[in-house]
Amino acid sequence: MNDMDIVKPPRPSLWRRRRGLIIGGSAVLLVVVLVGVFGLGQAVPAVERGNLWIDTVQQGDMVREVRATGVLVPKDIRWITAGAVATVQDVVVLPGAEVKADTVILRMINPEVLANLAKANAVLSGAQADVAAARASLTTQLLAEKQALTQAESDMRIAGVKNAVLVRALAAGVVPEIDVRESEIVLDQAKKKVAIGRERVDAMSQNVSAQLDASGAKRDEAVSAAQIAKQQADALTVTAGIDGVLQQVDVEPGQQVQVGAKLARISRPGELLARLQVSEAQAKDLALNQSVKVDTRNGIVDGRIQRIDPAVKNGSVTIDVAFSTALPASARPDLTVEGRIQLGTLRNVISIGRPSSAAANSESSLFVIRDGKSVAMRVPVKFGATSSDRIEVREGLRPGDQVVLSDTSQWNDFQTLRIR
Repeated sequence: MNDMDIVKPPRPSLWRRRRGLIIGGSAVLLVVVLVGVFGLGQAVPAVERGNLWIDTVQQGDMVREVRATGVLVPKDIRWITAGAVATVQDVVVLPGAEVKADTVILRMINPEVLANLAKANAVLSGAQADVAAARASLTTQLLAEKQALTQAESDMRIAGVKNAVLVRALAAGVVPEIDVRESEIVLDQAKKKVAIGRERVDAMSQNVSAQLDASGAKRDEAVSAAQIAKQQADALTVTAGIDGVLQQVDVEPGQQVQVGAKLARISRPGELLARLQVSEAQAKDLALNQSVKVDTRNGIVDGRIQRIDPAVKNGSVTIDVAFSTALPASARPDLTVEGRIQLGTLRNVISIGRPSSAAANSESSLFVIRDGKSVAMRVPVKFGATSSDRIEVREGLRPGDQVVLSDTSQWNDFQTLRIR
């Protein structure tokens, strides 16, 4: 058996060795790059301290208050409305002027209203004449019945006297009995005529009263119609009605208005209220007579809640604040003011400045800086009662902690912030 040659594997060329090294190095480099890229996504973000709102946790009394904005409004306001359909002819007084109760503000015109007034007055005159004529006629009839009754009563008395004389004469044997019986019949007829006459007078009196009531009712109806027509005619000349300041006029010459349309507003100067708008979320803590400090931009004035609107409008509740101290001389209706409503004081509680997203009796998380470190850690926090600018902390924070109150929603995926 012949020895066979051993086949040796060919040695790789230099180019192949270099290519393998390049491929392996590239793979390692790619892994390093990917690790670096993904590692950057999880890196702790760094934030400048000056760009953050940082507050220190405090322990002590916390005054609860609600801030609300609003305007000063007159306490006594009179809206003047149109009493008839009319066209505005002239605006006599402009807003801002002082007016008396009889000051003419607007003049309006409506020929139909004036014609109705003339017609109503004519109908009233006719109704009054009818009442007078009916009273005269019925009074004459009643007097005639009374005259007839008087004549019947006289005839009855005469018949009675004759009957008495004949009875005595019969007793003396002077006259026959038939004359006495005849006189008794005449007396009885006279009495019946008197009774009938009295009934006729009573019936006539009732008839007079009924007919006068009927004609009087028609007259009263005409009076009412004439008064309404006069009121509509008088409404064409618009007066202030009260002494005060004309605040606004809502119409202009040439404009046609309907019955009940707002024409102008009058207010009494010096008697002002603060009308504030409180957010719906904070209105639940409001109560009548709570103390309020109102900033008029020219001084702070004390007051108390006088009225709380039971309805929510546009996400807020309207309250009226009556002042217990004098307003500054610069106070005017519609002046923008800010009120701080005092809800009470929480004694010896832990509190912080109120973050914009914090709600009463809720849970959240905040970045907290402790022990002077430059790293803020996310900490779960339980809140309690709120005020306009502070909120009670029930769990999660301790006095002296520094808390980031700025909006940190962009770092919701991080548990740590590096503070530079």
